[in-house]
Amino acid sequence: MASTVSIDPRDPLHGNVVRPFTVGVEEEFVLVDPATGLPSLTNAAVAACACGVELQLELSRCQVETCTPVCANIPEVHRELRRARLSAVAAAARSGSRPLAVGVPIWGPPGGSMTDTPRYQRMAERFGSLAEQVICGCHVHVCVPDRDLAVQVSNHLRPWLPALLALTANSPIAEGADTGYASWRHLLWARWPSAGPPPYFRSAAHYDDIVAKLVEDGRILDSAMVYWDVRLSAHLPTIEIRISDVPATVGETTLLASLVRALVVTSVAAVESGRPAPVIDQDRLRSACRNAARDGLSGPQFHTATRHPVPGSGSIAELFAHIRSALEESGDDEFTHDALATVLTRGNGAVRQRNALYSGGPSNVFDVVSRLTTEGCEITEDRRMT
Repeated sequence: MASTVSIDPRDPLHGNVVRPFTVGVEEEFVLVDPATGLPSLTNAAVAACACGVELQLELSRCQVETCTPVCANIPEVHRELRRARLSAVAAAARSGSRPLAVGVPIWGPPGGSMTDTPRYQRMAERFGSLAEQVICGCHVHVCVPDRDLAVQVSNHLRPWLPALLALTANSPIAEGADTGYASWRHLLWARWPSAGPPPYFRSAAHYDDIVAKLVEDGRILDSAMVYWDVRLSAHLPTIEIRISDVPATVGETTLLASLVRALVVTSVAAVESGRPAPVIDQDRLRSACRNAARDGLSGPQFHTATRHPVPGSGSIAELFAHIRSALEESGDDEFTHDALATVLTRGNGAVRQRNALYSGGPSNVFDVVSRLTTEGCEITEDRRMT
């Protein structure tokens, strides 16, 4: 996020976190040639053409990232996401390219596509070809300024990571073919030495000790390279949830933000009431996330209580039931319920990409994801968020 927290997140009398929590969202996009759909190495030019929104340069020259300002509620998140996507589309058009909301490019970028900044070049020197990958995620920040509380919230979020990944999977196609995974991005991302589900933390000091060990061992350059699916922001008073592919539509990203924010609120309430987070084995959780990446919503998913598989829709229903009180408190329950029903009925990005591939080939995938990237962005009435 490019902004700072704009409201006091703490109750001055009791020190407890005040609801609703502020939230911000980052979305990463692949830049492509509008005629061919091939990756376009134009991120610097696109960022220079942006008006009304700051576009961040990503690891590859065919990627940009949008960041919302800090938002007080989910309707505001939706407005800002629409504005950011439309601004990115306009900036890209001025530079002869188009942004796509896909977890990986439909066709791979040419070699040597890394953005030429000192940090990224340093990463290339340390990690070699691993740094050449192009993957686009969505990161949701929720304000939790107390770091000891934030790591306990992280513990409570861990069981829900497979469900969030299954819901937002949007990268089944790479090099014009079906990879066999709903989220191929997750498989590519997992190769980084600091990626995957976070450990179970005893305290903020424990978190810092693990990060220091990663730096000491040379597995990361610094704390900014902690790529866990949930992490404490290195420069903001937030907890950052980053398990998801960039969703196909702005409505699905808004849904993700609503789910994540309610999960954080529910987790804070659990910590403050003394309810411990379930201790789930790291390897088992990693395996559950891998299964979610493979199957998306079509296969069995990890059940947080029994630790046994349940149908994909069952894990989503369990998630909604878990956070329903928080959603009702914020007034987001109706939107979230309806948006979930839409995704479960219509399919997420992975489902729609595959449908497009098998009905018309890779060029049809390009046409479909181009349309989905801006779907709903033209809506101006705040009453509708999908």
